[in-house]
Amino acid sequence: MIGDLLKKIFGTKNDREIKRIRKIVDVINQLEPDFEKLTDEQLKAKTAYFKERLAKGETLDDILPEAFATVRETSKRVLGLRHYDVQLIGGIVLHEGKITEMKTGEGKTLVATCPVYLNALTGKGVHIITVNDYLASRDRDMMGRVYDFLGLNSGVILNGISTEQRKQAYNSDITYGTNSEFGFDYLRDNMVGSIEERVQRELNYCIVDEVDSILIDEARTPLIISGAATESIKWYKVFYQIVSMLSRSYETEGIKDVKAKKEMDIPPEKWGDYEVDEKAKNIVLTEKGVTKVEKLLKIDNLYSPENVELTHYLNQALKAKELFKRDRDYLVNGEGQVIIIDEFTGRAMEGRRYSDGLHQAIEAKEGVNIAGENQTLASITLQNYFRMYEKLSGMTGTAETEAAEFVHTYGLEVVVIPTNKPVMRKDHPDLVFKTHKEKIDAIINRIEELHRKGQPVLVGTISIKSSEDLSELLKARKIPHNVLNAKFHAQEAEIVAQAGRFGTVTIATNMAGRGTDIMLGGNPEFLAVEEVGSRDAENYAEVLEKYRVQCEEEREKVMEQGGLFILGTERHESRRIDNQLRGRAGRQGDPGESEFYLSLEDDLMRLFGSDRVKTVMEKLGLPEGEPITHSMINKAIANAQNKIESRNFGIRKNLLEFDDVMNKQRGAIYASRNEAMVKDDLKETVLHMLKDTIHSQVTERFVGEFKDDWDITGLAEFLNEKYGYEITDLTEYKSTSIENYAEKLYNDIVKEYDEKENRIGSDLMRRLEKYILFEVVDSRWREHLKSLDGLREGIYLRAYGQRDPIVEYKLLSGELYEQMLETIKEQTTSFLFKVIIKSPEEEELKPKEESLDKVNYNTEDEEEDNNQPRTSEKIGRNDPCPCGSGKKHKNCCGRV
Repeated sequence: MIGDLLKKIFGTKNDREIKRIRKIVDVINQLEPDFEKLTDEQLKAKTAYFKERLAKGETLDDILPEAFATVRETSKRVLGLRHYDVQLIGGIVLHEGKITEMKTGEGKTLVATCPVYLNALTGKGVHIITVNDYLASRDRDMMGRVYDFLGLNSGVILNGISTEQRKQAYNSDITYGTNSEFGFDYLRDNMVGSIEERVQRELNYCIVDEVDSILIDEARTPLIISGAATESIKWYKVFYQIVSMLSRSYETEGIKDVKAKKEMDIPPEKWGDYEVDEKAKNIVLTEKGVTKVEKLLKIDNLYSPENVELTHYLNQALKAKELFKRDRDYLVNGEGQVIIIDEFTGRAMEGRRYSDGLHQAIEAKEGVNIAGENQTLASITLQNYFRMYEKLSGMTGTAETEAAEFVHTYGLEVVVIPTNKPVMRKDHPDLVFKTHKEKIDAIINRIEELHRKGQPVLVGTISIKSSEDLSELLKARKIPHNVLNAKFHAQEAEIVAQAGRFGTVTIATNMAGRGTDIMLGGNPEFLAVEEVGSRDAENYAEVLEKYRVQCEEEREKVMEQGGLFILGTERHESRRIDNQLRGRAGRQGDPGESEFYLSLEDDLMRLFGSDRVKTVMEKLGLPEGEPITHSMINKAIANAQNKIESRNFGIRKNLLEFDDVMNKQRGAIYASRNEAMVKDDLKETVLHMLKDTIHSQVTERFVGEFKDDWDITGLAEFLNEKYGYEITDLTEYKSTSIENYAEKLYNDIVKEYDEKENRIGSDLMRRLEKYILFEVVDSRWREHLKSLDGLREGIYLRAYGQRDPIVEYKLLSGELYEQMLETIKEQTTSFLFKVIIKSPEEEELKPKEESLDKVNYNTEDEEEDNNQPRTSEKIGRNDPCPCGSGKKHKNCCGRV
């Protein structure tokens, strides 16, 4: 009560923010008459003027009003679009490193131009992240005209462009692209061997469009660069055949105790082979199922340690069978590839694969070619990638419901911007039917009714299958319509742009097409481009004007019928997705309506809210086909969505906690790697590694009260094996301190290193040091990632011992990291002593840019390590030199 009273008097925090920013907007508006008087050349000159002021010590905040006024005036002249006051408010929020929530149709693409221009004046680069390549190209082409006019250049990162094109785009003042492209480029940049191969520069300022989709929805899947690992294709086929012979138990699901099943008089033959917990997305074998699998595999105990890998294949095959549905979670394209469908946007996620063998299990289920399993070479979560930016901001139509997560994960505040015109959309109560069939019949009847009177309708579905089923039913009624889902991604923008035309029916999966406005009466620009081919065509302006008149006439007709009608065929797990669908209607004060149709058989209702609703419907005795609308239903749905959102937040939070541990290690290893990359001379680094290794080996072996017990023999073998160094006096260590003896060994080995350098030349030695260091670091980091994957898979078992899995993971991963660093030092220095150069006197050294194909590695180990550089032949440093001199190889010419 008191809180509500205070809000009435002082307003909410959001109200106070808007009030504060409006004062800045007033200053920008006061400048508008003066800027309107400027010539084009004077307006263009503002960029150099602002840069000069920044160079003299002024801040971006100091020049903000004038910079925003410059962009507004340029936009009016170049695009014919003038920023509304609310768009300037949104731009200021973005500049301040916060999230701008603006309703659909409020012009977020134009909003970004002001903060982009302002921040690009620093010369450090601005990144604009979009959800797909089409929007990245479209926004850059459209808004790039403003930046070009003002003397700033812009680029776009698209899938499939060359390294040189990427580098050029990143070096632009403003760079557009998708989150995946930016994230993968970051990972690739930290795998290259030279500065010249890198494409990105510092991560300065970033605006994320559809920020909720990218930073929340997609954050559950890390970006992973992988390479081929061990082949296990046959097992996926075998286990798909096995699970095909297993049956699901419906009678006993949710009853975990065998005793309870027996007490309920459910005979064992009805238990089935496995039970599915759809809420938790988990599958458990029954006793009957375990016995059946053991018999099929011809093994005694499925859960014995040696069969742990088999249980992994079995679990993934069961998940593929029961939890992942074709045309809902994935599709199979014409080339027989399994493509993941983004559950939030309905878009096909080309190039992304489910991890941990799940993708292979689905490929086996679908009978398509199974790709080999991959090993992680580099990975990062979207959370940790975007947190590396000096300043991060975002914009979307739906962020307020996730405000707490944005603050917790990214430190980003959400500011809700008022609409330019009041929202006129009517949101009707949900209609709930008993059965799926009743619901579908009602939907088809409603669509037919709306189409007959000419009111455009956008039908939102949550899966490809349901959109195609609806399409077939509409065809049967002879109702013309467009279908937009992951299978028709290429036509996305065109279909969405015209969804507001008179009498149009559009079916869209999870409101794919975000980023493209639905304009009542149609979009004249799209229609004109469709007719003449491009905006550069000679008759484009004439055709555009023709369609403007046509669309305006059609708009009036649509508005008379009530505007765009949003028809939701099911509630999504996330409230934001429902709100995104609703938000497509009622843009810029347009009329519109929305209505959701549900049934007790929908997944959300079935799993979370149907029992109470079912009871009410039965008490009311409603006839078939009659829906119910009740506040209790809305409350039940909201509670279900809250539960799922909380669970998903927990998954993302958990993923981030684990990745935070790896992130510190990744940051340290990448920083060391980058430091080494910019140095021309790494000798000091290598000798430091050598010193650490020798001192570590000495102190490890020289322990105990009596020196006679110290392991001098093991130390001698280690130094001979790794560095070809012989300890000639095995008693010398007794007459000195451990520190002095370690120092003496180090100095002796350094002399041999210097001798080698004198033989092959300092220039080549420096190149070898860099090459070998990167080879070893990269191979050890890959192995470390593999170890962390294994550690993480089994860490939850620690919970049974009353230990916190995260704490245990931090401790054990820290130990693994220290071991990795020791191995890097040891292997790098060892390889440098063992490296052999082919005939340096006979062959002229190749230029730096050519590969070091004359370098061969001699490990002298009995077993080869596939992750280490290989030798062409094994010649020990103490063996006779191949040149025939009779001298030991280490003291001779070094030829092979």
